[in-house]
Amino acid sequence: MREDAILTPSQVGQYLKNMMDRDHLLSRLLVRGELSNYKMYPSGHHYFTLKDGEGALRCVMFRSDAQFLRFRPENGMQVIAAGRVTVFPRDGQYQLYCARLTPEGVGDLALAFEQLKEKLAREGLFDPAHKRPIPEFPEKIALITSPAGAAVRDMIRILGARWPLTEVRVVPVRVQGVEAPQEIAAAIQWANLHNAADLIITGRGGGSIEDLWAFNEEVVARAIYASEIPVISAVGHEPDVTVADFVADLRASTPSNAAELSTPDQNEIYAVLLGDRERLEGSVTTKLARFRQALDRLADSRPMTDPASYFREKRLLLDYQNSRLAHGLRHSTAARREQLTALSGRLPNCGAWTVARQRERLKALAASLDAMSPLKVLGRGYAIAQREDGKAVLSTDDVARGDKLTLTLSDGKLSCRVEEKMQGRTSPYKTR
Repeated sequence: MREDAILTPSQVGQYLKNMMDRDHLLSRLLVRGELSNYKMYPSGHHYFTLKDGEGALRCVMFRSDAQFLRFRPENGMQVIAAGRVTVFPRDGQYQLYCARLTPEGVGDLALAFEQLKEKLAREGLFDPAHKRPIPEFPEKIALITSPAGAAVRDMIRILGARWPLTEVRVVPVRVQGVEAPQEIAAAIQWANLHNAADLIITGRGGGSIEDLWAFNEEVVARAIYASEIPVISAVGHEPDVTVADFVADLRASTPSNAAELSTPDQNEIYAVLLGDRERLEGSVTTKLARFRQALDRLADSRPMTDPASYFREKRLLLDYQNSRLAHGLRHSTAARREQLTALSGRLPNCGAWTVARQRERLKALAASLDAMSPLKVLGRGYAIAQREDGKAVLSTDDVARGDKLTLTLSDGKLSCRVEEKMQGRTSPYKTR
């Protein structure tokens, strides 16, 4: 280009762009700075400024690169941006086209983990009050994991050995890669929709943080939180911790540990039942021994060995009481006789007169009692009518046609049936 050439602004911008694009340093640049004016537009592009104490650099990250961000960039964060510096010919401003953004001092995955954990904790997804109890004897367990890994084989083997009554269902998903989080979340939702299990175990074997990252995605955490079926998270090894572990109802250190935590051990249950049976047998044996001893004592008792002795003792007691009663009567009669004798000594003929009067009174009372006796009434031709329940018939209203009656006479009884009722005080029943 000639030194005296006249250029338009766009030509100058294009010239600078071509020159900067050919510069090896500017095409593969790492820039350290503080994020400022960070904005994400609906188009998916991210715009921000990197600054230090003395200068600033405008930056843009297009959607194709921004979709791989593992953390949420925030103003004031120290980062390292990788990309190329060039001029945008339209406005003649140079800027950094960022292809990768990493937080300084900590990996992007570690930062993303802490950010998501803090966000979900604020929303209450880790609240212990929301965690569901693990069923003690699950009938169906859904294993949401890779069907080809060693972890699923270990879980199936341990579940079969510990509690063979449980039905194990493997729900195959990818546990690594871009598609893995959506597949895991969809499998949890499917298990809930179809009530496919009493318990869900989701996880995978060990690996790097990148390998386990599917269980640090927000979509998986929210699917676990929304699950009505209890979920056990079993990701990696003991030191590995994921967001899914915090949200799940129970965290297992390994997939094998999840199988142990989800079911009882049949050997332990058998030992408990065996102990209960032994205690029950011991209790029954003790009670039977006590009953046998009581029965032996009863069999050796005098009423069982000599039943007549009881009646002999009662007969002796009766004789004793009879003797006491006779003695008392004799003593009472003698005392009364002495009183009468003393009284008759003072009043001549009073005692004989009193005895004669009492004798006459006794005869009068006996005659009155004999006159009122039902037997005397029956002897004069009357009868007593009784219903089948034994109640005496006092009125025609007490019986109905067809009722059976028993007539008691002076020398026996008659069985009769009522054929007709006739009103009137002197009208007798017609019976047969």
